[in-house]
Amino acid sequence: MFEFEVQHQDGRARVAQFRTPRGTVTTPMFMPVGTQGTVKGISPDELLAIGSQMILGNTYHLMLRPGEDLVAAHGGLPGFTAYPGPFLTDSGGFQVMSLGHMRKISEEGVVFKSHLDGSLVDLTPERSVAVQEALGADVIMAFDECPPFPAEREYITRSLERTVRWLDRCLSAKSRPEQALFAIVQGGIHPDLRQRSLDLTLPFATPGFAIGGLAVGESKAEMYPAVDFTTARLPADKPRYLMGVGHPEDLVAGIALGVDMFDCVYPTRTGRFGYALTDDGRLNMNSSGPRRDLRPIDEDCDCYACRHYTRAYLAHLVRAEEMLGPRMLSLHNLRYLHRLVERARASIEQGTFVDWATDWGLRYFKGALPEWFAQTLRATEATPA
Repeated sequence: MFEFEVQHQDGRARVAQFRTPRGTVTTPMFMPVGTQGTVKGISPDELLAIGSQMILGNTYHLMLRPGEDLVAAHGGLPGFTAYPGPFLTDSGGFQVMSLGHMRKISEEGVVFKSHLDGSLVDLTPERSVAVQEALGADVIMAFDECPPFPAEREYITRSLERTVRWLDRCLSAKSRPEQALFAIVQGGIHPDLRQRSLDLTLPFATPGFAIGGLAVGESKAEMYPAVDFTTARLPADKPRYLMGVGHPEDLVAGIALGVDMFDCVYPTRTGRFGYALTDDGRLNMNSSGPRRDLRPIDEDCDCYACRHYTRAYLAHLVRAEEMLGPRMLSLHNLRYLHRLVERARASIEQGTFVDWATDWGLRYFKGALPEWFAQTLRATEATPA
């Protein structure tokens, strides 16, 4: 029911086919985030047209509103949202972490206050799996604790060990064979704690593994050695998912280290703020520059916005607070990230990934590669996975 086949490899970067019950996807891939059952402002037809392959749904938000039973009554997320392709649902662990003082963690699970009405909600590993089964995603995530940054080593150790015990409970509670449950490796930015988490997690032999606990406040110079360390020790024959990461430079660096799957709210959120993603960095539609610019956002982009509108028109929409403006910028930003991974895949297939990534990075970073980015490219050449 779930198969993962690596078809091309260039250093540690790889292209693979991941077969799910609702279709086969090609990795590396970026997953748009549909937090509340919708990718903000973008229709399912538009998602398919720009090359989206798998959509992420949010367990925490959907269990609170409208409730998993209503989603299940539609046949799960595909019926509820009218998006016919594969879905992945997170476990709710990250959102619980972000609630801060509004939650209490124990061995049993987490009790938190709903951000909607302040009512107390119990979320346990068993409850997380039950909600995700009702949501009907193809890939579901084990319930984990995501420590904040910074956190004491002792806390991270206790947390990762609890996450492993919760993984065991998730697998015991899981009842739907047509859903693949991914385990999550924690450990913060500490190699020895990442190794501890790997040692405890890998024996469960889940169909895929996620790298959690990163992009929560640490610098990229702190984050990417942890990604490097973890991906090099994950099984080569299973998908690797770097959770909550989706800036353009993160995709290129993550792919260099052997990551297969990414997700982030960044492209749609930054679009709503009036920014467009390009190989030259973010284009600010709120600034004066685009206001009389008759070029598209990106002459190489094939999205609807770039094929039909000028920068001047889109800047006008943003200034006039017209809904079409942030919608088109979000659409473009998603297509930009899909095109970015498509270009990365093509370079891997041609055996030119490092040259392509270097050229991309020199343009994106205005002529000087940051050391953390250069190090990832050295790592992919030095240590094939």
